[in-house]
Amino acid sequence: MTAIATGTVHTTMYDQTRAQQPADRPPGLAGRHTPGPEPLLPTDERDRIVRRLGHAVNTFADTPREALEEAESAFDEATDALMKALTERRRLLRESWQDQDPETQSTELRFALREYREITQRLFRA
Repeated sequence: MTAIATGTVHTTMYDQTRAQQPADRPPGLAGRHTPGPEPLLPTDERDRIVRRLGHAVNTFADTPREALEEAESAFDEATDALMKALTERRRLLRESWQDQDPETQSTELRFALREYREITQRLFRA
């Protein structure tokens, strides 16, 4: 959107991410507005594990046993990282509602319930 006032051009930036965020939904646990669920693992950690799996696949023809051992190790690393991330997410989520008065804080409790549901559904879709 462009407006001209006293000979100067002013440009207003449209924040698409903010526009997609439901008005009644507060920022995610990390305090940021996102158009989708917050990733369970940081991008760099996830990318590193994916590269290890890709390496295992690419070396399977030449060294199948070593490739399987590498794939198993990457799988173990992924499950460990996910367990730690889910434990931390659960801790933060519980802190968000545990000491709330159910009568006066129903909105916050509803957001916590929504987070539990979304995380659980994501686990079942994986």
